[in-house]
Amino acid sequence: MSDNGLIDSTRLQSPGASRETRALSIVFLASGFSALLYQIVWQRSLFAIYGINIEAVTVVVTAFMVGLGVGSLVGGAVSKDPRRPALALFGAVELAIGLFGVGSLRLFRWAGARTLELPFGATALVTFLVVLVPTLLMGSTLPLLTAHLVRRTGNVGRSLGRLYCVNTLGSALASLASVLVLMRALGQHGVIMVAATSNFVVGAAALVLSYAGRRRAR
Repeated sequence: MSDNGLIDSTRLQSPGASRETRALSIVFLASGFSALLYQIVWQRSLFAIYGINIEAVTVVVTAFMVGLGVGSLVGGAVSKDPRRPALALFGAVELAIGLFGVGSLRLFRWAGARTLELPFGATALVTFLVVLVPTLLMGSTLPLLTAHLVRRTGNVGRSLGRLYCVNTLGSALASLASVLVLMRALGQHGVIMVAATSNFVVGAAALVLSYAGRRRAR
């Protein structure tokens, strides 16, 4: 019992639930790692197309922030229904991010070649829309995974804090790795492939864990 007389839900987790929580922590660390790699490479790619100026920087950063924010709201709304398999949805989102990532640089170059002669407003809109789709998906991952862990553990604060911590750690590791090793050794395309592979592994792991959890619940 806790000091206020309530049962500490973290002590009620079965060994299986605890193992799943640890596995999902590793999964979400890898998700944060790949997301930051995308951000670094995509920004460099778009700046190479449109130039580095205050307008281009503003459009790219705004698209990232809006996409992540709106995606978080959408993911939160979707995950409210306990009948929806939040972990499976998270896995599907990760796979979709990986698929977009594989073709992202080609898409950016294609869009850039067709918007260079357009007025700034039209160019900014196209850039915004191109970046918005994957960032919407990225933004939805935290609420989806948090909803799953809350259903398993009954502890909102611990679940959200754990996931936010490991996701941020993954982003920090990606920043170091990209600067010190990856960009020099692999270039933009190689780094994107690393990120996409991480998405595919994360998505597959989430789907496997979701399937195993549903089997245990039967």
